[in-house]
Amino acid sequence: MSRTSAARSAAAVLILLALGASATGCGSATAKPATPPPTVAAASSAPAPKAATALPASKPVRVRIPSAGVDASPILDLGLAADGTVEVPSVADADRIGWYDKGVTPGQKGPAVLIGHFDTVKGPAVLRNVSKVKTGDTVSVTRADGKTAVFKIRALEEVDKKTFPTQKVYGNTDRPELRIITCGGELTGGHRPDNIIVYADLVA
Repeated sequence: MSRTSAARSAAAVLILLALGASATGCGSATAKPATPPPTVAAASSAPAPKAATALPASKPVRVRIPSAGVDASPILDLGLAADGTVEVPSVADADRIGWYDKGVTPGQKGPAVLIGHFDTVKGPAVLRNVSKVKTGDTVSVTRADGKTAVFKIRALEEVDKKTFPTQKVYGNTDRPELRIITCGGELTGGHRPDNIIVYADLVA
């Protein structure tokens, strides 16, 4: 990561921490039909694999997660909403993945962040099969420069949105990493109270 990119990433994290930002990846009302909540295995972590060489900056254009049946393109650019939280795709874009464009691009040194819905008021969305994702699975991100960054999933966790681990997700890392965020938990008042976070490392 360049010094400019590192400074930008660090500044973005400070803003996120100050504003208590998270990313929900959920709809704003009860999904119709209701979708069973996603689950994360209790032992959802593995040793970090040997990291591949970091790539230069290049925007993501396609994301494939074979174990979840995801092949999404084009990729949305997501920034910060007016209230300081990270934007999520709209309900109209429930079948698409978004990339947090205040951070690094997938393959660069640092944590690139992708966000997608599990479900919305219209029903199951792009990450509806997140429960099928396991450690050791791969995520492939095709970039605008024609290169494909391949990540291996190291860990999954489900967290209460009220205690979202902002620094762990968005904080600088010394290797190229990827985060995929969606929502989880039983519907309560039309919302899912948790986030499911997938952590992955660049391997090719």
